[in-house]
Amino acid sequence: MAEVHGDGGYRMLAELLEASHLATLENVPALVARHAARVGLRDPVIYLADLCQDMLVELTAAGTEGDRRHQPVDSSLPGRAYGHVEIVVREPGTHGTPGTPGTPKMPGAPGRGQGSGPPAAHRVWLPLLDGTERLGVLGATVPEWGPVAREHLRALASLVALMIVSKRPHSDTYARLVRSRPMTLPAEVIRPLLPPLTVATPDLVVCAQLEPAYEVGGDIVDLALSGSVAHVSVFDAMGHDQSSGLITAIATGTCRNERRQGTGLVATSEAIDRAVGMQFGRRRFVTGVLADLDRRTGELHWVNRGHPPPLLIRGGRRLIRLDRPPAPPMGFQLDAEPRQWTYQLEPGDRLLLYTDGVVEARDEHGRPFGLNRFVDLTLRRQSDGLPVPETLRRLMRSLLDHHGGRLQDDATVMLVEWQGDEARRLLV
Repeated sequence: MAEVHGDGGYRMLAELLEASHLATLENVPALVARHAARVGLRDPVIYLADLCQDMLVELTAAGTEGDRRHQPVDSSLPGRAYGHVEIVVREPGTHGTPGTPGTPKMPGAPGRGQGSGPPAAHRVWLPLLDGTERLGVLGATVPEWGPVAREHLRALASLVALMIVSKRPHSDTYARLVRSRPMTLPAEVIRPLLPPLTVATPDLVVCAQLEPAYEVGGDIVDLALSGSVAHVSVFDAMGHDQSSGLITAIATGTCRNERRQGTGLVATSEAIDRAVGMQFGRRRFVTGVLADLDRRTGELHWVNRGHPPPLLIRGGRRLIRLDRPPAPPMGFQLDAEPRQWTYQLEPGDRLLLYTDGVVEARDEHGRPFGLNRFVDLTLRRQSDGLPVPETLRRLMRSLLDHHGGRLQDDATVMLVEWQGDEARRLLV
């Protein structure tokens, strides 16, 4: 008989963790099902988000891609749990298979069938989070929805996410699962270099989105926390060939190497300039913005190397362009002296870094997406009250729709919020 109370939850987690050490990614669903049964959680299922975050794809022990179930992010209960970063409960008696739209209810409210007679089972969905980065969704059936079941599911989802992250780097199964089409070689080179695309602390949220997911060749973002300083950078390499992927890798590797030695922003940009210039004989280049934010004071420092200027959204309405004279792009090794700029943020400010592929994307009639449309959509998505990762996902969907589903250039957006209220929306 399942142990719904007592220390059953602790033993479930401890034994699942112990079993995970020698497990492969394909073993995870069966291990979760076996150990979740200890606390009365039935029929667990794991869905992982595809690279475009349009679909949730089931993780199974075996079988071909066609054997796996899919759930759309925009029109399913698992998709709602993923997009809104919340627990979604399907009421007992709702018709349809698990995951199809039913009647969700607030997680804390009692369900029908409770209070008289045996309690009716609830199907529950909650996001799988690596820190604050969304990986997918965990679903399970619980005999009774309440604080105990909620505690067990939240703990189980946290452990399942850690298991997936620990298996992902050496699993081709994971790479195949989250892809719906082949990836280009430059994208294959760049993807492993990416940091987590959502990182948060109580006073900071950083989130990024890159498109096209399978063909990105010259864009990359980087972020790192060290003490009170948050470093963020965006790079955009010339071209869309294999060389552009190599330029991006050199720029990112040089930036990290210099930063970890305590080098400042100006000197780091000069090191990237030399590294790219020496490799390509001053014939190729990369633009970029390198920035450091003091999380205690809100003081922002940045260097712009031929890149679109950072934007600042204040109060959810006011736009401030941090339009300072840029230095030349990196790779030409010109005789120029880059300058570091400084700006004081206010609590709740949101910094936007982006590449020119966002504003210069053109529709079938040649009309650019444009800076005004980009800012307007960003502001409108903010007012939707959705978590930042979902805001950026929907912003990119709007950009792709404008361009007929295909981008001619890489498009990247990074959003940084300082001392706002966004961090609390990223956890369940």
